[in-house]
Amino acid sequence: METILSIQNLNKIYGRKVHAVKDLSFEIQKGNVYGILGPNGSGKSTTLGIVLNVVNKTSGEFQWFNGNLDTHQALKKVGAIIERPNFYPYMTAEENLQLVCKIKGIPYAKVEEKLTLVGLIERKDSKFRTFSLGMKQRLAIASALLNDPEILILDEPTNGLDPQGIRQIRDLIKIIAAQGTTILLASHLLDEVEKVCSHVVVLQKGVMLYQGSVHGMVSNEGFFELEANDMTKLELEMQQHQSVEKIVFEDGKLMVYLKSNLDAAELNSYLISKGIVLNHLVKRKHSLEEQFLQLTNHQS
Repeated sequence: METILSIQNLNKIYGRKVHAVKDLSFEIQKGNVYGILGPNGSGKSTTLGIVLNVVNKTSGEFQWFNGNLDTHQALKKVGAIIERPNFYPYMTAEENLQLVCKIKGIPYAKVEEKLTLVGLIERKDSKFRTFSLGMKQRLAIASALLNDPEILILDEPTNGLDPQGIRQIRDLIKIIAAQGTTILLASHLLDEVEKVCSHVVVLQKGVMLYQGSVHGMVSNEGFFELEANDMTKLELEMQQHQSVEKIVFEDGKLMVYLKSNLDAAELNSYLISKGIVLNHLVKRKHSLEEQFLQLTNHQS
């Protein structure tokens, strides 16, 4: 699989005290949607600024496209929005995008194509100042896509938007990704990452706590909710099982947390062999939120 961006041992120190990014290493592979997830001040925006050449690194390395292009040339294949959308308020959506095309040497034909993609073709003759915040953000995405980039970078793309605007941006990200564009977005919103990203890098205070697939982060062994007529015997037998890590009694049910894989059929067979018939059996997974809190609490 082609590597779009490779970051090795990246550090950024401001002054003497603020270590914004600490020894960060990860890779972005073509065709995926990556989320850099972390609270404000975790180093997300700084990391994006460094790879986009708008923030100077303190140490470490990053390479675009396997190092086949220098950063200046590589960034011509990158689309990015890392600040609030900034267009001329008294120009129309179409005029603003045409101006971007003129500056970057892109054919004007791309303007209608991208306005259609982001759902603004019917507002192409409307002045930018009449747009809602969500429409402004979608126009910014259209602008970033004019050069058909191989990767689109978005910093907090739904910040300040109402629920409808958030939904529109999320749906748009999915459409862009389905067309083959790699996406890297920074967010402090767990829900955003879980709904649109295939991979996640979790940062806290500049330190990476996790990198991998979103599915991998939430596909832990999970836990069972169990209930039987004889709860004491049920708890006793579950304590003997080799797959069980801990048991918590909650709302009249046993919450049985696992340290190794155990499916529901196996568990049922085991308990029947011990003379226990369950009234209630549900297997659950930890949510991304629970996993994130577990990670960050260990580091705080």
